[in-house]
Amino acid sequence: MYNLSVETAQDVYEVEALFDLCFAPGREALSSYRLRDDVPSVATLNQVARDAAGILAGAIRFWPVHIGAADALLLGPVAVHPTRQGEGLAAQLIRDTLQLAASQDWDRVMLVGDAPYYARFGFARLEHVVMPPPTNPERVLGQALVAGAWDGVAGEVTRWTGPGRGVD
Repeated sequence: MYNLSVETAQDVYEVEALFDLCFAPGREALSSYRLRDDVPSVATLNQVARDAAGILAGAIRFWPVHIGAADALLLGPVAVHPTRQGEGLAAQLIRDTLQLAASQDWDRVMLVGDAPYYARFGFARLEHVVMPPPTNPERVLGQALVAGAWDGVAGEVTRWTGPGRGVD
């Protein structure tokens, strides 16, 4: 029903407008955005979903972060146009991109979100991972893309300073 493809430079303004529509004003003031400031996203994982007419229905982005000495992906934002919500598109975006991330040798992914929603994708609370304030620790969730990838990973989530790994 939807065509998922890598986000291109031509998609950026439309995707940003979708995020503005779907999220509260001031979304960029959230602590997760401080981790994204001046850090390139993982372009190979950023996806857009368009319908048969080419109309943007949803989008998802990923950013690299550090947690202590470990690397991880920070999932988000993910958004679906209000007229397309309830069709399972967000689930498709999440599942497809997590599979893609695993195929690109990422070991772990995290996000800040509602545990009851994201549990169905395999996310669980990361008790020893600390997002910058004022993030609610109950909303810091992670998933191992490789068995045991979160074992022993603890500490503060910090901005990406590493090279490459699909980062534009």
